[in-house]
Amino acid sequence: MKPDTSIPQLLEQLRDQLRHYNYQYYVLDDPQVPDAEYDRVFQQLKALEDEHPELITAESPTQRVGAAPLTAFTQVRHEMPMLSLDNAFSADDMYSFEKRLHDRLKWIEDTPLTFACEPKLDGIAVSLLYEQGRLVRGATRGDGSTGEDISLNVRTIESIPLQLMGAGYPERLEVRGEIYMPRRSFTRLNEAALKRGDKPFVNPRNAAAGSLRQLDPKITAQRSLEMCCYSVGVVSGGELPDNHADILRQLATWGLKINAEMAVVQGAKGCLEYYDALSERRNQLAYEIDGIVFKVNDIALQQRLGFVSRAPRWAIAHKFPAQEEITQVKAIEFQVGRTGAITPVARLEPVFVGGVTVSNATLHNMDEVERLDVRAGDSVIIRRAGDVIPQVVSVVLERRPADAEAVQLPATCPVCDAEVIRVASEAVARCSGGLSCGAQRKEALKHYVSRKAMDIDGLGEKLIDALVEKELVHSPADLYQLHHRQLASMERMGDKSATKLLQSIDNSKATELANFIYALGIREVGEATARTLALHFGSLEAVMAASEEQLQATPDIGPVVAQYIVSFFHQVHNREVIDALRQAGVHWQDVSLDQASQPLLGQTWVLTGTLEQMPRSEAKKQLLALGAKVAGSVSAKTDYVVAGPGAGSKLQKAEALNIPVMDEAELMALLTQYNE
Repeated sequence: MKPDTSIPQLLEQLRDQLRHYNYQYYVLDDPQVPDAEYDRVFQQLKALEDEHPELITAESPTQRVGAAPLTAFTQVRHEMPMLSLDNAFSADDMYSFEKRLHDRLKWIEDTPLTFACEPKLDGIAVSLLYEQGRLVRGATRGDGSTGEDISLNVRTIESIPLQLMGAGYPERLEVRGEIYMPRRSFTRLNEAALKRGDKPFVNPRNAAAGSLRQLDPKITAQRSLEMCCYSVGVVSGGELPDNHADILRQLATWGLKINAEMAVVQGAKGCLEYYDALSERRNQLAYEIDGIVFKVNDIALQQRLGFVSRAPRWAIAHKFPAQEEITQVKAIEFQVGRTGAITPVARLEPVFVGGVTVSNATLHNMDEVERLDVRAGDSVIIRRAGDVIPQVVSVVLERRPADAEAVQLPATCPVCDAEVIRVASEAVARCSGGLSCGAQRKEALKHYVSRKAMDIDGLGEKLIDALVEKELVHSPADLYQLHHRQLASMERMGDKSATKLLQSIDNSKATELANFIYALGIREVGEATARTLALHFGSLEAVMAASEEQLQATPDIGPVVAQYIVSFFHQVHNREVIDALRQAGVHWQDVSLDQASQPLLGQTWVLTGTLEQMPRSEAKKQLLALGAKVAGSVSAKTDYVVAGPGAGSKLQKAEALNIPVMDEAELMALLTQYNE
């Protein structure tokens, strides 16, 4: 039966009425009718739609929550990247920002720029796409280039219109903004969670993020999220005003929420005055903010200023100072990082600061511990530096217990018991048990199998992670005990890949002394230093037995590197791993110490340009075998430069310094002469 023509008109009248009520309530924050009136109109619309389901539209206020839960979010590629903002933390930073703008625009210094000011909401950046005024997609910022499609969830947020109001909007309009959870909604959410015995959210931002990424939009609808627009992206089939503030005001006339605190000011001085004024009212706002965003108001100037790789030049976020609290240090413990760094960590009585419950704070290194003179039992002031990282600011000395003892750096690693080394020139202390330390295991293995070390093709980062997590590999020596069945059962491996990898592992047993020394991962011993050790000492036994004095007599090895080498070979665990590798069949030829076999010993060579008869890597390898050091840059200490086609600044510098230059033909003749 064909519906009465008055029914579609009545439906649209009711929908427009509800959109207007929503606009007053959620966007203007100025409701003109009681909730009962809104409910009456809503029920009237719903009843009429139930009678005529063929007339229901996706933009109807009754359709905000009507979709089935998703199984996963799909990816969305942003047509225009959603960039980050550079940060300012002081008045000086703001004046420097203004000066950079003046310099780039070549304005007279006393000509003030106009800035649009907006509170920096502590929420989740999103993109809304409207076509012909209808909301067709919502997406998260993601990595700036690709986000997640959250269309069903953004449709549940009352401050986001499903259909733009009024007229004159572009055919395609991308609106960008921040979805956040107001303080009152956050309080209600956590009160309900506690009543159910659930874990509460730690802050409104996490609550908003968790709510927005629910696969069931009905859950999102219950979280009372809001959105505030701060910019536009793609615009086609229409025009917008020529300045940022007026663009936002135009969005508001189409039913989108903008921040009531937005203002336009002159120059950095005006920005700082706005910043100070809002800082004083920060805790009185209905939502969390972590700073102020300042944007050059004139769109033409924005376009002239352009972008850097990750941020617009014409905008900056002036962050608020970190919030602080006082708590007590329960203990100071030491953690071992993946590179062996020993980091002191303060275990704290949990304290709520900057919107997060903090129970740990890094102390970075022993220099910081000594600077603060922090001890177990101390009362300390905690700050969330940049509103992100918990930091111990200072100790309240008048509250120090009488029995508080100064913190001592442990002599041995808390994970593997190897010696802890702290050289005089470095702030960081490190575990010396690189091959055997559980905390460093994955990094040690990744280095061992790398191309310039043992060159085990097919043993990538993810596979190493999996082998360690399944406890199949504890040290490099265990790689040579792996079986086909073990590897074939790993994720994304299979029989063919397992066979190929086992062959690559077996091939790595035959290596060179320099490659093996480099593969051990001794701190500060890179490829060149490893080759220097091999050429100078000739055998691994001689390197392992060398004293710090003997090592320092080797070219390019100073006291710090010498200390690391001696300490590494002093550890019993490291020696045991080396023995196990040799027993597994890893072998090499010792290097002849006869001067005749190293005619280029003590010389420094530089390769530049394109070599046509052999890869530069092969030329480097042959020069190294003859005792030369192959450097990456030309200096007064360079003995020879080999220049192929395309040689540039290195060749010019060599000529300026009167350093001998040879072409590839001369290099090939030299290598042939020495290799005969």
